[in-house]
Amino acid sequence: MTIQKKIDLQGADAMKVGFIGLGNVGGKLAGSLLRNGFDTTVRDLDKAAAQKFLDAGAGWADSPRELAEQCDLVITCLPSPKICAAVMDEPDGVLAGLGEGKIWAEMSTTDVEEVKRLAALVEAKGAAAIECPVSGGCHRAATGNISIFAGCDRSTFDRMLPLLTTLGRRVLHTGPIGTASMLKVMTNYLATANLITMGEALVTMKAAGMDLATTYEAIAISSGTSFVAETEGQVTLNGSRDISFTMDLVSKDIGLFQDIAERHQVPLEMSPLMVDIFKDGEARYGPRELSPNIIRRLEDAMGFQVLADGFPAEMTDDEPEEPGYEVVPRGRVL
Repeated sequence: MTIQKKIDLQGADAMKVGFIGLGNVGGKLAGSLLRNGFDTTVRDLDKAAAQKFLDAGAGWADSPRELAEQCDLVITCLPSPKICAAVMDEPDGVLAGLGEGKIWAEMSTTDVEEVKRLAALVEAKGAAAIECPVSGGCHRAATGNISIFAGCDRSTFDRMLPLLTTLGRRVLHTGPIGTASMLKVMTNYLATANLITMGEALVTMKAAGMDLATTYEAIAISSGTSFVAETEGQVTLNGSRDISFTMDLVSKDIGLFQDIAERHQVPLEMSPLMVDIFKDGEARYGPRELSPNIIRRLEDAMGFQVLADGFPAEMTDDEPEEPGYEVVPRGRVL
C-alpha cells in the first residue's frame, strides 16, 4: 500500500462535534476529541457515563435532536442497528435536528442495508453521511491510534479527514456508503475465527503438558500469530479475559457477516459453525460475558483453566499518539 501522510488540520478544530454513545469504544473516541481541543457535545442514555466528559469541558444535549441542532457534525457509536435506528428515527432523534451542510457519521458496527437506509434519510435533509467504523481494540481507541474505515463520497471524506486522523492513526476510504460496514464485519469475522482457534490451540497445548508462556511466545514469533493472539491471548492467559468486548457483540458482528454471505449466495462452512459456537457461549455464560471467555467451553470440558503468570489484565497501547494519515490502496492514484 501507499500512504498519504500530510493532512491539513486548519479549521478542523472549529467544527462543533456531537457524540452519541459513550460506551467502551465511543467513550474513548469522544475522549480523543476533547483531548485534541474539539468543541464537543455528548449524549448517552446514562448521564452518569457522560460526567467525566462534562467535567473535561464537553457540553450536554437533552436529546439527539437537540444535539444535532447544536452541532455541525453528529457522530453515533452505538451497540446495535436497532438502537441506532431509534436514536436517528424517533421524533426527538438526530434526523429531526439535521439540516443543510451538517454531517452524520456512523461509527458503530452495523448492518450494510441499515446504514444505507439512514444515509438516504440524512441526505434528504440536505446533510452528508459517512460511515466510519473503527478496528484495532479499545486500547488503541483510547490513544487515537485505532484504524478507521470510511464509506462515503470523496468530497465528504475530504471534509472529515482532519477529524478522522485525530480519532485514528490509519484511515481507509473504502468507497460509497455501505462498503465500510461490510469490510468492518468481515474483519470482525476474521478476528473471531482467530479467537476461537487460539482458544483451541491453548487448551490443546495445556492438555499436552506444554508451558503456556512458552506456547504464547511460539505463537507470537511464528506464522501462527495474529493481532488477536498477541492481544486477547495475553488477557486470556492472565485470566481477566477483559478486552472490553462481549459475546453478544461478537454474535451480532459475525451474524452480520453471515447475512452478507447469504445475500450473495456464498456457501460458507466456517461461519455458521462460529455463529453456533458463540450462541452456545451466550447460552452458557450470558450474552454480556467477555468474549475471550468463549475458551471456557473447552476449559469446562477439560476441567482446567488456561492461565500463565506474567501477562497483563488489560491491554494498553504503547505507541505514542501521533497524527493519522490516509491509507491508499495499491494501484490507486488520488
